[in-house]
Amino acid sequence: MLFRPRSPRPFFKRLRNAIWPRRSWKRSARYVGHRLGRIPSTPYSIAAGFASGAAISFTPLLGFHFLGGGLIALLLRGNLLASAIGTVVGNPWTFPFIWAWTFSLGRWILGHADMIETLPQHISMNYIFDHPSQVLLPMLVGSLPTALVVWSLFFWIIYRLVEGYQKARHLRLEKAKRRLQLRKAREYAKQKRKTAE
Repeated sequence: MLFRPRSPRPFFKRLRNAIWPRRSWKRSARYVGHRLGRIPSTPYSIAAGFASGAAISFTPLLGFHFLGGGLIALLLRGNLLASAIGTVVGNPWTFPFIWAWTFSLGRWILGHADMIETLPQHISMNYIFDHPSQVLLPMLVGSLPTALVVWSLFFWIIYRLVEGYQKARHLRLEKAKRRLQLRKAREYAKQKRKTAE
């Protein structure tokens, strides 16, 4: 790689940067935006891929998010790279809120809302899969309508952003091309004058 650091960073530094960006959240979000906009694909494909990755992040099937997002993206003719980027929506900062929401919604849909039961404060994947009927089932049921809403929301937002970004980038490239052609024409005219003299 051209811009790879000479000495690789230690694992824990890379892990820390993945959880909490070294520079700022704004800069990280801008980087993701640029990365999405520069994927060589249509706005629909990028938006469908990202929305698929974001939607699958609302399921409790941790470890299958990349694969599931990729499968949904393939079915909807979305971009696989965009679906992998979209799974960033589900991260250690958002999972507690996602799991609490899907668990509560699932219990309400299943008709168990009157029974007072909450998730433990320190929930883990083992706890979710060790209690399939009490925890996993309500979370799966609650995640399906949530994933549909999340997919629609992210699709619309990303489609608009990517479409605008690609149009602006195309205009910038066209202007740069015209400037280069004008410069070449001027240089050619100068050379012609010199030879004519």
